[in-house]
Amino acid sequence: MWPFSLDYRVYAAGGMGLDLRPHNHLQHYDMLKDMWVSLAPMPTPRYAATSFLRGSKIYVLGGRQSKYAVNAFEVFDIETRSWTKFPNIPCKRAFSSFVTLDDRLYSLGGLRQGRLYRQPKFLRTMDMFDMEQGGWLKMERSFSLKKRRADFVAGSLSGRVIVAGGLGNQPTVLETAEAFHPGKNKWEVLPAMPTPRCACSSIVVKNCLLAVGGVNQGLSDAVEALCVSDS
Repeated sequence: MWPFSLDYRVYAAGGMGLDLRPHNHLQHYDMLKDMWVSLAPMPTPRYAATSFLRGSKIYVLGGRQSKYAVNAFEVFDIETRSWTKFPNIPCKRAFSSFVTLDDRLYSLGGLRQGRLYRQPKFLRTMDMFDMEQGGWLKMERSFSLKKRRADFVAGSLSGRVIVAGGLGNQPTVLETAEAFHPGKNKWEVLPAMPTPRCACSSIVVKNCLLAVGGVNQGLSDAVEALCVSDS
């Protein structure tokens, strides 16, 4: 499930049921009336998706059905209470991250697995969606991440796309961090995470990306911040 709060309402969509099947439910909790309201179901049932709120629209990307990745990209309009299907994510993978910066949406890294692929493969892929034009842009290979990674922290800071940590081809979790500068069209190396880990929760506060908890062999209680200046 992916919760959002807007106008005293908390929205939750999808998730996994007790039967382990992905759900397509969409509901909101009205804090003023103290009640849940069912809304139009998602076109694609899934769990472990990424979502974000932009204006009056909830964007839902990727996710999983059983152990297989989903590349569906769907948007719910809170005002009209209806779903719209957007062009699918070009590369189907699990455990990728999504970042919005200005009018662009970046789909980053991930793990390719299942069905058509004999072995799982960590990816350096970066796909870019133009929010104004409504389509995915053709990307040069030079725009790929420096490190193959999945299940990592990501966010936008000071006009850059930031990624850090996660899992890759190495036997241990990653500590490396990097930033994509849209004006230069290239990735730059950033200071490494003090505590290497994957599966973190994260939030951007001002010009700092906070990485909270996660996994490194065992569970981690580390809380660390990467701060990036405008320069």
